[in-house]
Amino acid sequence: MDERDESLREKHALMEAGAPGQDPYEPIMALIRREVDPSLWEEKGTLDVPEWLCPVPPAAAGGDILVEKFVSFIDQDGCRAYADRVGDLVAEIFPHIPCMIAIDHSLSGGAFKRLAELYSPDDLSFVVLDSHTDAMPMSVLSGAIGYDMETNPNSPYDPEDPFIFNRPESYNASSFLYHLLEEGVVEPENLYVLGISDYPPKRSFRIKDRRIRRYVGLYSALKRQGVKLITKKDILTSPSRLRTLLNRIGTPYMYVSIDLDIGSRNALEGVRFRDRHGLSERQIYTLVGYLEECLSQGVGLAGLDLNEINPRTVSSGPDRTYRIAANLIRKLGFYLPEVE
Repeated sequence: MDERDESLREKHALMEAGAPGQDPYEPIMALIRREVDPSLWEEKGTLDVPEWLCPVPPAAAGGDILVEKFVSFIDQDGCRAYADRVGDLVAEIFPHIPCMIAIDHSLSGGAFKRLAELYSPDDLSFVVLDSHTDAMPMSVLSGAIGYDMETNPNSPYDPEDPFIFNRPESYNASSFLYHLLEEGVVEPENLYVLGISDYPPKRSFRIKDRRIRRYVGLYSALKRQGVKLITKKDILTSPSRLRTLLNRIGTPYMYVSIDLDIGSRNALEGVRFRDRHGLSERQIYTLVGYLEECLSQGVGLAGLDLNEINPRTVSSGPDRTYRIAANLIRKLGFYLPEVE
């Protein structure tokens, strides 16, 4: 869900240029249709959303592309409403394996929630590949932003931005894992968040400001509860430890959610958040290879999604956003090797 001024400027620029909107589903599925035996899968359609919520809205929707409107949608739990609709579609597909291509990561929570009901929370692990932890309540995040604005002369935040503070604790792409944990949808010991680059540096844990203590305390609390937070650095420096950790997944099934910003500014460009430098394409495939091992050793795949795709920043030529997305579906969904 885009509420940042930068994203809205991107949308308005494309609408004014008359650029056609492209749903990421189409270019990714074009590769799957060409490369994967059609007897192994079936297209079940898309989730209808208002035009103004699309990544590249038509020009007619230009009057709705306002920060205030997006903020209102998020604050009124609009993301949860659409996540629930995804859950309804998953229930229609069950017991077959759903694979979702999405924009907003909070939709993954709807798919997982419904599968946890159809299996049970004890039987289902949630494996998330992401540069961000996505378990941050709005009040905690705004407090950390406030501290940054007060102490960092190079802070990217605007102290005059009225949409940073006093926001309700809504379910959204930055907080959906927090809500799933609070509501008992996922067992903490069954949640694996792999590749994060936003884990606070050690010096942050020594800051006495209550806002930062609350912020870093959230990460500590997640780990105490049993959530596995594996940083990008952990993956690069201790791959064998990660492999061992994943091989110990004890649930009969796992749901895999891949936020493509796991490779932001390195493997690919077409993602919503490019504030972190992610893994290379080969490193992503190595990480996914560990998940393939789990599946080959008896853990069942309950579902898969790829999300946080931004077609506005997918460049022509060398950018491999769609190619990588299709490769990940090939590898995890069909045990097929990646295509160069």
